[in-house]
Amino acid sequence: MQGGDTAKHPCDRHIVQEAIEKALSLGASVAGYVPARLLRDCPSARVEGYRGWNTFTGTVIVLGLYHDPRRPEMDWWEEGRSTEGDRMLRTVTTAVADWLSVKYGREAWDIPYQIDDGGIFLKDAAVLAGLGCIGRNNLVIVPKYGPRVRFRALWTDLELKEPVSVIHPSPCDECPGPCERACPQKALSGGRYIRERCLSRMDADKMEAARKKAKSGNPEPVDHCRTCDLVCTAGKESGR
Repeated sequence: MQGGDTAKHPCDRHIVQEAIEKALSLGASVAGYVPARLLRDCPSARVEGYRGWNTFTGTVIVLGLYHDPRRPEMDWWEEGRSTEGDRMLRTVTTAVADWLSVKYGREAWDIPYQIDDGGIFLKDAAVLAGLGCIGRNNLVIVPKYGPRVRFRALWTDLELKEPVSVIHPSPCDECPGPCERACPQKALSGGRYIRERCLSRMDADKMEAARKKAKSGNPEPVDHCRTCDLVCTAGKESGR
């Protein structure tokens, strides 16, 4: 194919890269892609059994948004509305999907956030997309931002045969583990994430919001614990 033809009919890899650049221009902090077929056998799927999103053709574009600790409200969960940060990300995924449809005539749409609503294992997808690695605190550690990034994704019918081959060394290997010591639930004891203990704190956070709502009569956002996120030293050297 001649250079001029490539410009008129870009390959799928070129379109995905352009979509990533579009997402970054619209406000995403990081973006990457993973062939959808790789999600069928991702680590979380092997442990929990695959459920949720069931399309394993095409490509998943994963977007991340930095959640500045100085703006804690970005992480406050509201019933029926998710969080402010997630709403911001959904605006970007939807805009990129529309852009792919209009400019290139490709199928694309936002993937729901929750697994039970047809979502994907977002942390696995982010790692497979080369955006970071799973840390001791069971969060994705992203270069420059540490664990203070939340994710959302969109699917497109673009076909890429080769996955991203980016492996990020874990900053946890040389870290004394402030997250393990600070966790109020001892959910990271012994360097192993104990899901049940973490979930018990999340349930308590929801109960506290419900108690405040019953007292005030007004809806109350759920301010989930971010201790392991906020004490993590990864990404703080950037000054963000």
